[in-house]
Amino acid sequence: MNRIGVAAWIAQILLQCAWYAWLFPPQRVPMWLALGVAVIPLLLPLLAIGNVRRALLWVGMLSLFYFCHGVAESWSSTQERVPAMLEILFALALIGALGAGVKRRQRT
Repeated sequence: MNRIGVAAWIAQILLQCAWYAWLFPPQRVPMWLALGVAVIPLLLPLLAIGNVRRALLWVGMLSLFYFCHGVAESWSSTQERVPAMLEILFALALIGALGAGVKRRQRT
């Protein structure tokens, strides 16, 4: 399940770069600022790269924000609906991979 989580994490980073640099560049703020706000939080868990499980947990919590952002964008902007739906999909895949990787306690 870690592989699915890492793949969703990388896909989320690539989607943010494509969204703000290529597909729909921001009009009122510099592109580097929009990319920084969108991508830097996803890169922060790399500080815990020694423990992939912990990094995935951090990015899983962060992906809740990206899930909410995707829902808001898909409802408010018809132009950006496809990348917003991809953002939702990647966030759910990451959270699902984390949930599937949890071992249940056995009752005694």
